Amino acid sequence: MPSKVKVVLRDYRTNAKIDYNIVAHEHELADKWIIALKELLSSGNILEKNYCWHGWPNSPRTLEYLCDELNRHIQTINQPTVQSSWMDKGLEPYVIEEHFTPDAVRFPNVYGMGMTEELYAKDFKEELALSLALKHGIMNSLHNHFEILQGTVEKLSLYYKYADDEAKWAIRQLNNICHELESLCLSQRKKAFDPEWIRPSQITTWLSAPRYMLTTSDRELFNVNQYDRVFGSVYMHWCQIGKTLYEVWRDEHAPDIDKTTCDAITELQYYSGEFDIEWGRDVTRNNTWHEDEMNKFRAWLCRQGYDLFDNAGLSLGYLPLGQVDLQGSFNTTDFHSIIDRMGEYLDIYQVEVDGVSARYDYHWSDWDWREKQIKFLQPGYRHSSNV
Repeated sequence: MPSKVKVVLRDYRTNAKIDYNIVAHEHELADKWIIALKELLSSGNILEKNYCWHGWPNSPRTLEYLCDELNRHIQTINQPTVQSSWMDKGLEPYVIEEHFTPDAVRFPNVYGMGMTEELYAKDFKEELALSLALKHGIMNSLHNHFEILQGTVEKLSLYYKYADDEAKWAIRQLNNICHELESLCLSQRKKAFDPEWIRPSQITTWLSAPRYMLTTSDRELFNVNQYDRVFGSVYMHWCQIGKTLYEVWRDEHAPDIDKTTCDAITELQYYSGEFDIEWGRDVTRNNTWHEDEMNKFRAWLCRQGYDLFDNAGLSLGYLPLGQVDLQGSFNTTDFHSIIDRMGEYLDIYQVEVDGVSARYDYHWSDWDWREKQIKFLQPGYRHSSNV
């Protein structure tokens, strides 16, 4: 019998709860994931609730809130005490000059200005095409700041090693909020212009989750699934720092790869008990537009000199672990019904598998959330400072 994972969600304002069940796939990596997940549930590690619900257009973590948070983290990094600690170690100062506002990260909604497509069709086609679209330049700069300040798992940046605890935590949030902002803007744009294709997802991660090396047979699942994404499907979380080749192609508009393209292009090397859930509509090889996109991506890979047949070695795709029992959990498989219902319960309260259970009775809006995370991460911070 395959393992089942029960996830309990709550409305943290009213304490009302709903739940759903994940049925694990029957293959070796899914078995190893279940073992790692049970270890996490027994560990007391903090569920990272400020990096969980991505692409939910009505999220309480609004664009304004995320921009304000980014500016606070940047202010922490730019503090004279942090800059001085780096200079004392022989490093150049590293000041982040960008200031983030909704207008800085995405283009305005021309329809929201009282304009119509007919009025704009002749002279303002570009404005229509960009309406509510993300401004990739500033977001790529933000991710580049994170890569420089953090480094990689194998080689931490000296900036990160010599930062104090608050600055280390702030550096981590640059990456977290960058990805959350990107997915929020995409789904809000889809909601305005193509609501069938909003892309909600659930990123289920724990602070300091143990990681384990993927085997060659594990990685063969990349060849089986490739870039298919199915509503309610569960995939291995990308538990390392760095951009994938697909992200570089998609987010940075297909540049030729050189040293300035991305400081940390990586292939997935690890698995953990963490997991992601696709709550958007199916995007598979049955979608003509998706296959057209994949063909363009493969052509780009060829131009960069990559082997198209090395899906596993290059981590080209997603590793499937299980499937949410949609009918059994929600009494429907209708996309909008499930998303509308879940939208009121964007807080993971409890996770249980094979009799192992953990309750997470806290929330990202708690007054001590930041201090709680930093305290938990301090042993790792101390270790990284001495590596």
